[in-house]
Amino acid sequence: MSRAFVKEDDLRVAATPDRPHSGRPNYVTPTGLAMIRAHLEAASAERQRLLDAGELPDSSPALQAVERDWRYWSARSASAIAVDPQRLPRDRVAFGATVDLEYEQNGTPQRMTVRIVGEDEADAGAGRIGWTAPLARALTGARVGEVVSWARPSGAVEVTVLAIRPLAAQSAS
Repeated sequence: MSRAFVKEDDLRVAATPDRPHSGRPNYVTPTGLAMIRAHLEAASAERQRLLDAGELPDSSPALQAVERDWRYWSARSASAIAVDPQRLPRDRVAFGATVDLEYEQNGTPQRMTVRIVGEDEADAGAGRIGWTAPLARALTGARVGEVVSWARPSGAVEVTVLAIRPLAAQSAS
């Protein structure tokens, strides 16, 4: 088709939708806050690089994607509620704590370690679960030796708290 038949508006790229926010409080560990700030800094630098290269938001999918990420990390940074490790209990599971657990699977005892973190920091494969996850909610407030019920899609599992390492006792890793 000849460009003579293409409207100027047809050259625009569809707007990239914003990344969703959960609407819950944005609690963060010191590590989580540093991660949010690093993402924001990287998005800001990439955004500036693309703008300096002459990219225009209406016609650049790359710039739209970076601006979407920049808006997300800006909002997450602005809404971050840094949790003060000194205000957290040491004898109960709380936000930021690393918890050693034991449960049975098919009659065999299993152990796992999880750390309760903010939503953006969560990575189940790395043992970091968001504070709103079913396991984190079940564990919150539990003490060493307590058994809690973890609601899973396959059915509830009884989990024993073996050890609690509070946020203050951890490095910012």
